[in-house]
Amino acid sequence: MTGYWVIFGAFMLLSMIISGVLKSKFAKYSKIPLGYNNLSGKEIAERMLREHGVGGVQVVSVPGRLSDHYNPLNKTVNLSPEVYNGRSIAAAAVAAHECGHAIQHANQYAWLNFRSALVPVQNISAKVLNIIFIGMFLGVFAVKGLFSLDTALMVIIAAYAVFTLIAFVTLPVEINASQRALAWLENAGVTNGQTHDKAKDALRWAAYTYVVAALSSLASLLYFVAMLAGRRN
Repeated sequence: MTGYWVIFGAFMLLSMIISGVLKSKFAKYSKIPLGYNNLSGKEIAERMLREHGVGGVQVVSVPGRLSDHYNPLNKTVNLSPEVYNGRSIAAAAVAAHECGHAIQHANQYAWLNFRSALVPVQNISAKVLNIIFIGMFLGVFAVKGLFSLDTALMVIIAAYAVFTLIAFVTLPVEINASQRALAWLENAGVTNGQTHDKAKDALRWAAYTYVVAALSSLASLLYFVAMLAGRRN
């Protein structure tokens, strides 16, 4: 399992670096006002939803920093206080991005539907994986013979296959939401030449976090596949 922890540590470090840059970008662009329209994140979200004909979606404030997300279950665009009340480039970019997800949901965007369908499978896989890892740590498989190590590895591979699939399906969902956000911000005149490039930069770094998560999951999957193959040779 040493190789797994090396992979885990390397991607954890890379994730921390990108997260640090993202927070730095957000802090920087949070200080730059949008300009003449001076809309808040809440106002931008409501306007974007209205102009796309999306009804029945509430824009609400939730606690936390960078806690912004769209909840398809109760149809709410959840914005952190800095975004909800903010009148900056960062607030505009994040608010529009989350509305991009709401528009995807309203339009039955295929990749979003696919990801949503996989969530229950992901939750079950995570629970099973925890049991397997705890059992391996305690030596249950070797001591009590409940499972062979090969069987445990096959279960781990199946779980990581689900995680990896969802991670890669998430990429087009996030990229498309950003594309919708940036197109609307520019077409609606919310951002201009200089501010638009900064909004694009902020969303680009946010996307990098999902890329790292997908690559990390894939690397872990390939590691366990190689481990199982090595035991059978």
